[in-house]
Amino acid sequence: MSEWFETTDGLWAALWDALRDGVADARHPARRPTFATVSPDGWPEARTVVLRTADAQAAALTVHTDLQSDKIKSLQANPRGALHVWVPEKDLQIRLQGHVAIASGDAIRPLWAEIPDHAQQSYGVIPAPGTPIPEALDYVKAPDPATFAVLNCAVTQVDLVHLGKDHRRAQFSRVRHWQGQWLSP
Repeated sequence: MSEWFETTDGLWAALWDALRDGVADARHPARRPTFATVSPDGWPEARTVVLRTADAQAAALTVHTDLQSDKIKSLQANPRGALHVWVPEKDLQIRLQGHVAIASGDAIRPLWAEIPDHAQQSYGVIPAPGTPIPEALDYVKAPDPATFAVLNCAVTQVDLVHLGKDHRRAQFSRVRHWQGQWLSP
């Protein structure tokens, strides 16, 4: 019997298991991936986000954000993003790239009602996120569904690295219908 990391199918399954666990369990390392974009002036940007959905069948993920955040400007200029997750208990590095669509307004209004009050506090900060303020706490949390957005990430490529005794690396892409390709680690 082979270990999960010895086949590309096993790695692919471990990827989606980890992402689903991240959605379901606030303590799982896949819950808070690093999300990277490129700023309108060409600089890399990375920040921690909360993974909200992971759909293996569609190869799609979602995260929530404030429409006033810098990542929105970056995605409007270049609608591509990358997510990085480290899953220590599996020695698994997950890197995903994809096209990101921004959904807001009436299209996502029903989701707002499902967000707990404490989490709604993240959408509608005054002044807008990234605005200079004189003191660390010179802002007001003013939950506003008009500033709530969902980032729909259509995954186009996945790179997985298992850092066990023997390192293994595999790449998957939508254009290859998610057939795994071994790569030198």
